[in-house]
Amino acid sequence: MGLFGEVERDIDAIRLPQWGRVIETTTVVPFEVVGPEGQAVEAIHGYLRDFTARGRRPGSVRSYAYDLLRWWRWLGVIEVEWDKATSAEVRDFVLWLQRVPKERRVPRTTSAALVGTINPITRKQYPDDQYKVRTVRHSNAVLRSFYEYWIERGLGPLVNPVPLDRAAGRRPNSHHNPLEKFRHEGRLRYNPPIPKRRPRAIPDQRWDELFAALQSDRDRAMVSLAISNAIRAGELLGIRGADVDWGDQLVRVRRKGSGAEQWLPASAEALVWLRLYVDHIGNVGASEPLWWTLRRRRPAGAALERQPLNYDALRAVFRRVNASLGTNWSMHDLRHTCALRMLRDQNLSLRDIQTVLGHLHLSTTQTYLEEEPEEVIRRVHQHLTDRQRADSRPPVPAQGYKVTDLAVLFGEDSR
Repeated sequence: MGLFGEVERDIDAIRLPQWGRVIETTTVVPFEVVGPEGQAVEAIHGYLRDFTARGRRPGSVRSYAYDLLRWWRWLGVIEVEWDKATSAEVRDFVLWLQRVPKERRVPRTTSAALVGTINPITRKQYPDDQYKVRTVRHSNAVLRSFYEYWIERGLGPLVNPVPLDRAAGRRPNSHHNPLEKFRHEGRLRYNPPIPKRRPRAIPDQRWDELFAALQSDRDRAMVSLAISNAIRAGELLGIRGADVDWGDQLVRVRRKGSGAEQWLPASAEALVWLRLYVDHIGNVGASEPLWWTLRRRRPAGAALERQPLNYDALRAVFRRVNASLGTNWSMHDLRHTCALRMLRDQNLSLRDIQTVLGHLHLSTTQTYLEEEPEEVIRRVHQHLTDRQRADSRPPVPAQGYKVTDLAVLFGEDSR
């Protein structure tokens, strides 16, 4: 028991049980959280139904369902009802997420030795088993939204257990000094700060190696398209047959988050590989997915069937390439590479790049303005080489003196 009778939990000793699961449904709510008996959790169902009615995409509903399932498992371990939770339970939950490794359904095999290490070629860190900062922040946002919904309906706790980090009753920036920048007030109290990461491009030589390691026209078409217009993985997989404008060299995507449709330019090389791929699999219907793969369905030994390419299959493409090259490139590296290549083109403005990347705010695009360390090192090395060459050249005699006379007077090697 802690100060003032508050329960002090042994965070490191807590392990969440495999209680419940998230299932996909054919009802108005695309994903549900169900308990061990297969019944939907009523409080979560009510919230997700309202969340879906607000026009949220199925992927977002699925993400929120998994966060709420983890919260329900936590409440079960600490034996607290969902409508009796306080900020102390949320605080301990955040501490648990920051310290305890994720439980994996399948143990690591070949990747066990690489966890958390730095790849010597890409200089990127391999994923570890800790919950990332963005995962914690997303979980907090989901919980606050969940409790806000039930508090508005007159149910749940009287106070939202996910508090804001500001004094009670204060307006954000109520005493703002006009000579200073606005401070970010109203953030969630237990949100850890996001570490600043600099976008990095794949060097041209490494890009050539990656492209050469691809094994099919489909894979070459996908990465060529991604490197030409910085398309995201989810947007790439959502392309349909009618979303390709061959004449104007455009592809139509549904933007992440908003779902807004946008036409993006595609390079001629990407469309060449795309044509080779389409000729191989046959015509794709206007409403059919553009990307397909062959998979063997259950039972074992069944014939191969053509199925739409999903995110796991796309990751497998990079997993095969990385295994052959000893790298750890990802689909998002292609987006960074495309953005930095466009930034170096003086014919493109920052507003053009923001439009292609689909950034809502220009400040997000400005993160690409920071210089890459490798590029700075290259220019400094060139500077030092140029200085050395300049120092090695003999000085030019003043006007009126001849080089031959000075050589006789001082010798050939004199300077």
